[in-house]
Amino acid sequence: MKLSKNTKPISYLKENAAKVAEELKSNGEPYLITQNGEAAMVVQSVQEYEQTQETLAMLKMIAQSEKDIEQGHLVSIDDAFSELRKRRGLD
Repeated sequence: MKLSKNTKPISYLKENAAKVAEELKSNGEPYLITQNGEAAMVVQSVQEYEQTQETLAMLKMIAQSEKDIEQGHLVSIDDAFSELRKRRGLD
C-alpha cells in the first residue's frame, strides 16, 4: 500500500468527502490527508479499519502466547480439554 498515491490536502477531503467515501468502499485504498503540507491523518474504510484491528488483536495474542511459552506456562492437551469439558458441564 502506497499512501503517496492517495495523498491529498484536507481541503480536497472537505470538498470531495462523498467521492472519497465511495472510493474507500470500492477499492479500499486509504488516503493520507495533509494539513499545512504535513501528514495529518489517514482516512480508511470501516472494513479496512476493522480488518486492521483484528490483525492487531491476533498479533497481540500470538505475542502473549510466545511469552507464556518462554515462561513455561504450558498446559497439556489432555488437561486443556478436560478443563473445557468441566466448564461446559460435559464431564
